[in-house]
Amino acid sequence: MATSLNQRTLSTLRVPAPGYDRSAVRTGIVHFGVGGFHRAHQAMYLDSLMNAGQALEWGICGVGVLPGDRRMHEALRGQDRLYTLVVKHPDGRLEPRVIGSIVEHLYAPDDLEAVVARMADPGTRIVSLTVTEGGYHVHPVTGDFDDRDEDIRHDLHEPGEPPRTMFGFVTAALRRRRADGTGPFTVMSCDNIQGNGDVAHKMITAFARLQDPGLAGWIEREVPFPNSMVDRITPVTSDDDRALLSTRFGVDDAWPVVCEPFTQWVLEDRFAGGGAGRPPLDAVGVQLVPEVMPYELMKLRLLNAGHQALCYLGYLAGYRFAHEVAQDELFARFVLDYMDREATPTLLPVPGVDLDSYKPNLIERFANPEVRDTLARLCAESSDRIPKWLLPVVRHNLERGGEIDRAALVVAAWARYAEGVDEQGEPITVVDRVRDRVMAAAARQHQEPLAFLSDRDLFGDLARDERFAATYREALDSLHTRGARATLEAWRSR
Repeated sequence: MATSLNQRTLSTLRVPAPGYDRSAVRTGIVHFGVGGFHRAHQAMYLDSLMNAGQALEWGICGVGVLPGDRRMHEALRGQDRLYTLVVKHPDGRLEPRVIGSIVEHLYAPDDLEAVVARMADPGTRIVSLTVTEGGYHVHPVTGDFDDRDEDIRHDLHEPGEPPRTMFGFVTAALRRRRADGTGPFTVMSCDNIQGNGDVAHKMITAFARLQDPGLAGWIEREVPFPNSMVDRITPVTSDDDRALLSTRFGVDDAWPVVCEPFTQWVLEDRFAGGGAGRPPLDAVGVQLVPEVMPYELMKLRLLNAGHQALCYLGYLAGYRFAHEVAQDELFARFVLDYMDREATPTLLPVPGVDLDSYKPNLIERFANPEVRDTLARLCAESSDRIPKWLLPVVRHNLERGGEIDRAALVVAAWARYAEGVDEQGEPITVVDRVRDRVMAAAARQHQEPLAFLSDRDLFGDLARDERFAATYREALDSLHTRGARATLEAWRSR
């Protein structure tokens, strides 16, 4: 019989549990977007510090804003904000551990004032974010703040009303702290966006400027937004993961997290209050650096764009898991060729990293059969991913006469995937914030080959670049007439 996970049962579990007194932990971080990645990464690092007898004043208060966040709130509330992290090694070994660093979780629609009050509390020194790429409301072409969202417009034009968005909460809390002299907190983005801190700074300040120019000026002067690079493959938790934890380790956990062994966090050491304004993260392996950009470019253009190079082609060919595609030599060679010949020439020198080892290691990580990362997860929200991860590589190489053939094939594979049916005639569930738009464009591309590429909000003027457009059309035609595998065979000789 499995034991329900909660504070009362911790001492009876057969897996490692927090070795510190959780009642002594005080909230120092408010985090928006408590999902799998946050729990496998930032919360894990804080738990490690606490187990070492440090950082008990840096407990996490999670915040859910979206309707879908209620499930996480209920799951965490039912087990005293505890959850199990299961590291899955390639040899089949499982390494479970209960994480206790999340000590509060607020579902904003239930108590909007409680969220603002917690953020305005002097004990809160960091507000961190994993709100996904689309959560920053960056216009994909102009790069400016996009205020067209209904909830964003509510928060902009009804500043006296309870906020609905991360932007509304952050500015409301900073306004209160400015007024009462508490001073700023640090806003720390942990999302997969190049210059994530800079993006958060630009978008939050732009929001504040539309609402209160004086507050915007104070944010510009006083609030730090450090950039970071975060890395750990964390697939969606499945019912099989819950059942395995229950049967093998005797833990009944409503929402455990599974992940790969590898983890990395590179963070600019720029916080309100200096070193006293952050936990001693370097004590648990976080790399505190003056400049994150070389590391984030490496990760976004090799790992993240590498996932895109795998997922559409693999799905079209009939695969459903990342490890299956990465174990296929033809697909793995294509991804490595993209990394070597197209992505690497766009990178800056990365201190302390051997790229010749890093790139094949990525393929090994993708091929971990225990993680069982789904291609559907990697193919989701492509309109937020391709423009940020892959198209900068394309534009860099077009400007300098570099290679673009493999990236063009990846874009064409996305267009083919967006048609909503794979090569076996099976339906594809396309998940994207602009799903209807991309699928409508994909439906026209048999008659208009550049219909998909002509979406200027996603691709800018790439459809007008003769070299890219010609390669893209060739790739799309090959995917339609020959399929993904035969197209990759043809691309090997390029």
